[in-house]
Amino acid sequence: MTAAAPDLSIIIPAYNEESRLPETLAKIGAYIQASHRATEVLVIDDGSTDGTVSAAETMRDKLPSMRIISNGVNRGKGFSVRHGMLQARGRIALFTDADLSAPIEEADKLLAAVDDSFDVAIGSRAIDRSLISAHQSPFREFAGIVFNTVVRICLRLPFVDTQCGFKAFKREPCKIIFAQQRIERFGFDPELLYLARHHGLQSTEIPVRWAHSPGTKVSMLRDSLQMFADVFIIRWNALAGRYPR
Repeated sequence: MTAAAPDLSIIIPAYNEESRLPETLAKIGAYIQASHRATEVLVIDDGSTDGTVSAAETMRDKLPSMRIISNGVNRGKGFSVRHGMLQARGRIALFTDADLSAPIEEADKLLAAVDDSFDVAIGSRAIDRSLISAHQSPFREFAGIVFNTVVRICLRLPFVDTQCGFKAFKREPCKIIFAQQRIERFGFDPELLYLARHHGLQSTEIPVRWAHSPGTKVSMLRDSLQMFADVFIIRWNALAGRYPR
């Protein structure tokens, strides 16, 4: 007999997260126990070269619903999120960064919005910056503001922070988003939000507590340039009819 589907899937894209993953999974386990919501956890190993998988395995007794899914080789955060979303079984699917820059308890805000009337709820650092306990460098924050301005202009999205790695989706109506997602690295978030609007799904942006992690994997030079290019790729994909309704 097939086990009943969980209410929530928590997806954690992980690349070389051996040092941070056990603490993250312990916090998620405590959150699940306190929430009394049937939850599965999906750790998506993105071709890690350290002990990420072994570190996750050490927490299996505390997270019996955990699945560890491998990309085989390094494909990028966007691919990992897509892989996890297409493997998830929960009514709601939420992805979070492996460093828990947004505390997992903040998920309650996003889940409440999805339980109410929204298909997509995204965490935001920019709506209420007083909730940020540890800021990025001034240069990183400025680059983020510039990037979101470009996103708003080019993709006509209303959000002030598309890049916070903390987003929840009502899984069934949002399947089309991940089926059509093409961006595989850090520029994938605007594509998801563009596709949600393109398919008539209702999205909301919610301020969350957040703290910058010094172990971020985002390169300010290489990844930032690619992310700006991805915005224009998304626009071109839309004009070329690559996101059919």
